Amino acid sequence: MTEALPSRGLDAQGYIAREGSLARVPAAFEPVVAAARDGLRDLFAAQLHSAYVYGSIPRGTARVGRSDLDLLVVLRAEPSARDRAAAGALDETLDSEFPQIDGCGTLLVDHPRVLSDLETHDLGWFVACLCTPLLGEDLAEHLPRYRPDSLLARETNGDLALLLPRWRERVATADSEGARRPLVRFMSRRLVRTAFTLVMPRWNGWTSDLHEMAEAFGVYYPRRAEQLRAAAVLGYEPRGDRDVLASYVDDLGPWLAREYARVHGVKAPRPAEQT
Repeated sequence: MTEALPSRGLDAQGYIAREGSLARVPAAFEPVVAAARDGLRDLFAAQLHSAYVYGSIPRGTARVGRSDLDLLVVLRAEPSARDRAAAGALDETLDSEFPQIDGCGTLLVDHPRVLSDLETHDLGWFVACLCTPLLGEDLAEHLPRYRPDSLLARETNGDLALLLPRWRERVATADSEGARRPLVRFMSRRLVRTAFTLVMPRWNGWTSDLHEMAEAFGVYYPRRAEQLRAAAVLGYEPRGDRDVLASYVDDLGPWLAREYARVHGVKAPRPAEQT
């Protein structure tokens, strides 16, 4: 009997299927992933609980020279400033040595936090559904299965209102096209994903494709559909446009934060050091 393919990112029981696999990594990116694995193992040694790769590379949709390498590292204890500096240095090394990637970013978290009740429907879901194991024990074995419901929507993206003041500060100090371009990419992606999770329970599925996210959102909010489609394009092909950033922090972002709170509520508060 042929196994049914996931529908809208869900398995046969209606849970979000884990996306990504090392088997899907495009050949051009295999040396990058191997170097990252070796670098993390050497860098953190006994401190390392597990490591994951996520994003377009393990999904098999990465584009040479355009896609970045995204890594999540779980340490046995809370990461120190020295740990973060070391991870940042590794990011710079990988980015400089491998022209097929356009940047590298490593998130550091600790093992107890991933498995905490507070993070079950945020960081825990991220590990279980969006991250591909690279090193160590897979924490997904200790996490629940997830449905695309309002609880997941609230806990993953219900904090946009808290982020907007910081975004405005970053926009105000981005005084060149080169400084604005990564902000456009980052904010475009975050806003499209937030818009998608706003409608995710009604759409009843999961996708990480920005264009598909924007289309799903547009079904329920047609007046904002074109704005989201444009943001999806910029999430993949950013340009350092000051007006785009202004529209994000002055119009789309505030509206989306208000609508999100109305529909799903506000994300549970996190300790200051984790925000």
